[in-house]
Amino acid sequence: MKIAEVSKRYDISSDTLRYYERIGLLNPVARTPNGIRNYTEADCQRIEFVKCMRNAGMPIEALIEYMHLMDQGDETAAQRKSLLEEQRDRIAERIEAMQEGLNRLNTKIETYDTHLLTVERQMNQARH
Repeated sequence: MKIAEVSKRYDISSDTLRYYERIGLLNPVARTPNGIRNYTEADCQRIEFVKCMRNAGMPIEALIEYMHLMDQGDETAAQRKSLLEEQRDRIAERIEAMQEGLNRLNTKIETYDTHLLTVERQMNQARH
């Protein structure tokens, strides 16, 4: 499958696919005799996995480490699982912080007419 087809299939730009190959997230893609990338189904499975992990919030650096470990085989399974657990914990922390922010905003919105609007008026008057 050519890069344009893979790009369309996974909604990833051709530049991003080339970048992923250059940094090692994707193995070097086989080429046709005239140098055109020819993605295999195995390449596509790897792209799908990388996209899934990126959508889950996994940073590029952690994903590169994960993919290198995966390439080493089953003996790195425990390390890979540990890396996934670390990423899960980081995302859970971010979700918690975002939930706190959402709760604060909801409180401000609920009290806007009765409290926050008055505070804003006072802040504006103090400026003048």
